[in-house]
Amino acid sequence: MVTEHEDYASKILAETARITRITKSKEKTGRVLMVTGRGGTGKSTFAALASRYLKPPLLLCDIDPDQSLGAMLGIDLEATRIKTEIGREVPIKSISDLTSDIEDEDALMELGGGELTVKLPLLLQWYTQYRSDQFDLISLGPKWTEGDYRSANFLFEFIVPNIGKNYAHIVIDSPAGLEHLNRRVVGSVDDLFVVVDPSAKSLKHIERVKKITEHVGIKYVHFYIVGNHEFDDEATQMFSNTGETFLGRMAHDDRVREYNLKGRSLWELPDDSPACVSVREILGKAGYEI
Repeated sequence: MVTEHEDYASKILAETARITRITKSKEKTGRVLMVTGRGGTGKSTFAALASRYLKPPLLLCDIDPDQSLGAMLGIDLEATRIKTEIGREVPIKSISDLTSDIEDEDALMELGGGELTVKLPLLLQWYTQYRSDQFDLISLGPKWTEGDYRSANFLFEFIVPNIGKNYAHIVIDSPAGLEHLNRRVVGSVDDLFVVVDPSAKSLKHIERVKKITEHVGIKYVHFYIVGNHEFDDEATQMFSNTGETFLGRMAHDDRVREYNLKGRSLWELPDDSPACVSVREILGKAGYEI
């Protein structure tokens, strides 16, 4: 059950997010890639491997509550601590964690007075960014208490328009299914990659993604289909004839599963890994300089 205060906080964040969309929608950011698809197709694997070959500086955004992208990169976000601007060492926060703070009024009190459009980007920068030499990472994270993700989704909307200009590429790894598109967590992307398995359900999923993005107003420049490692020649031919741009299939690689089991980053795979080679080829077909 949503409390009265949580509902009030959600309305405040929604209105502030709306103001941000209006005032910053045309600001230049890095190239935005969103990866989506049905559950188990390999979205996070593709997002992790693709990010390895993109020009830095690089921002990774994981809007899957299960934090799959961080796991693919060998990062245990729940055990990570960071230093704030004033030198305090604190646990890194997910977007959901920060939303809970805002609903409890603690985080906003730390910043004192001022407009939310100014406060919220600072909170995101100070508390939610995992930073490394290769990339920065922000995660939606799980919600540990009863309630929905509305406030966290509104808060996520501040990321790309407010800090996107600091990065050459922004990779967004989505949760399974279609709900995140209905919620319009991200309103505009350059390249929308739909990762599919060889099934009739995936053919339907492609149609539904197109329909939902049109109806809720999500804008994209390119719409790409990527086959997962289960694809054979017959499936490749079938999905090449959908009328959409089919970029190819990810190659099977036993080491992907091995690295996942051991908690190792997929960035540590050798360059001649079949999975890495196939993802580089896919990105090349999409016009990326590799």
